[in-house]
Amino acid sequence: MAIGERIHFFRLLRGMTQKYLGTAVGFPERSADVRLAQYETGSRKPKADLTAALAQVLDVSPQALDVPDIDSQIGLMHTLFTLEDVYGLTVSEADGEVCLKVNKDKGKEAYELLQMLHAWKEQADKLSAGEISKDDYDCWRYYYPKYDTTQLWTKVPSQELSDTLVEAFQDKLKKDE
Repeated sequence: MAIGERIHFFRLLRGMTQKYLGTAVGFPERSADVRLAQYETGSRKPKADLTAALAQVLDVSPQALDVPDIDSQIGLMHTLFTLEDVYGLTVSEADGEVCLKVNKDKGKEAYELLQMLHAWKEQADKLSAGEISKDDYDCWRYYYPKYDTTQLWTKVPSQELSDTLVEAFQDKLKKDE
């Protein structure tokens, strides 16, 4: 989720208008809502000092607003928090292990993510059972979803194929008219 979407999410969560948040961070009242809209839509990206000011007014960490750096542990945690907001990801414990769960009732995106995670688990289980090699497993992961056979992915035909089919069936199309 981009920084503008995060600003929008937290602003709504706090029950603030664009004008209120914009004036709270120091924009002139007459243009505060327009300026904030530019950041929320992504047409402008706030600099670090503005991100810090927005975070302070929204009562969150600046890292909660910015696009997380998943190569750092803090950034990865904020990515997981965003997944909680968007997909209903929850953290729990099972058999003494920390587990992450997706709430399929959160919406279509959450349900689709859950299906993808099931596909991943299926491949991981095959690796653990010795049914596939580590190379096969890595190939599945690194080319995902190309080799995923558990889901129905729609692939749109190329324009060249579409034109060829139209040409091949042109006589039939004229008869049906």
